[in-house]
Amino acid sequence: MSSELGIIECTIENCLTDRDGSLVMALRATSRERRSVEQILDKVHAGQIDPNKRLTAQFSWHKEKRSLNANAYFHVLVGKIAKALSASETIIKRSLVTDYGTQAAVIALPRTVAPESADITYYKWLNDFTSPKGVKCAQYAIYKPTHALDTVEMTRLIDGAVNEAKQLGIETKTPEELDKIKSLWAIGE
Repeated sequence: MSSELGIIECTIENCLTDRDGSLVMALRATSRERRSVEQILDKVHAGQIDPNKRLTAQFSWHKEKRSLNANAYFHVLVGKIAKALSASETIIKRSLVTDYGTQAAVIALPRTVAPESADITYYKWLNDFTSPKGVKCAQYAIYKPTHALDTVEMTRLIDGAVNEAKQLGIETKTPEELDKIKSLWAIGE
């Protein structure tokens, strides 16, 4: 059985102190999260989860995912930059993601294995080395794909693309238009 029961987005509804000094917390899951909560409760009712065992909860701040408009504008910029440089959109997108995107991991692969063959799209070569077993390897920084970026990360990526476009003399949205779009991303348009 997996040690993680699930991730549920919720808000703190109420906190009370019990007679013995324990904190009792009530959480409110949105209707969108209802099925996730029901699946966990179904496991409890089916005896797959012991309701008397202690659980560990982890709390973190929710970040909205980037909007489809943010993604669309990024791809418009990619297309304009590619046209100005007579390059493929794939190469330009890869370059922008690795220059302004979010690094997710660093990995090592044998030199005989290309990152693309391991389904890695966005990467930067860092260095070559020989493993303790004598295998020649390459170390790569791996970057998140655009669909996995939150609003802060997508904003940084688009700001970088806008700067690149401006350096090439490409017309972009005005700072006011960009600020308006960014404010819509922040509230999860």
